[in-house]
Parts: sequence; C-alpha cells; structure tokens
Amino acid sequence: MGNRSRGFLSRSRGFLSKPPREKGMPPVNRFVQEFSIGDKVVIDVEPSVRRGMPHKRYQGKVGTVVGKRGRAFIVDIRLGEKIKRLIVNPVHLKEHKE
Repeated sequence: MGNRSRGFLSRSRGFLSKPPREKGMPPVNRFVQEFSIGDKVVIDVEPSVRRGMPHKRYQGKVGTVVGKRGRAFIVDIRLGEKIKRLIVNPVHLKEHKE
C-alpha cells in the first residue's frame, strides 16, 4: 500500500462545492473589491477561483487587513496564540459585519 495523499485540497469535497444555482464564476465586483488597512474581513473561499485561495483551515475566520500586495491583501489572523499572515485574493474575502 502506498502512502495516503494529504495535499492542499484533501478532504475538501463539501467545502469546495457550491449549490446548483451558485455554480460558475462570481460577479466581477467580487474580484475588484477594495478594503482599507485596519478593516476586519472574513475569509470566505470562492471554490471556482484557485488563485490566491487560502488554506481551508482559515475558512470563516475573521482577520485584519494590514497591507496590499499587488491585487491581493495581506490579512493577519489569530490562530490559537499565534498571528498568521496570509496573502489573499479579494474574491476570497468579505466585509465583516459586527
């Protein structure tokens, strides 16, 4: 028996599937949305776009925008006691509403 694959998208079948009416690409405004430094954002992975997709462990987490790199945003997320810094495409981010 070979070793089991545990790649970046392993065990993500439900996480990467969309309901039938939402299938396909998202609207263009999701790709060009802007956030300011200090804004709170929620990581909501868009399955149809692989570019700039964060790891599935960050799905649903709330972070703070600390910068911009090209089209992507740099987001700080608290994971346990550590602060993780992610580079995320804007299509995978949503504004956090408190």
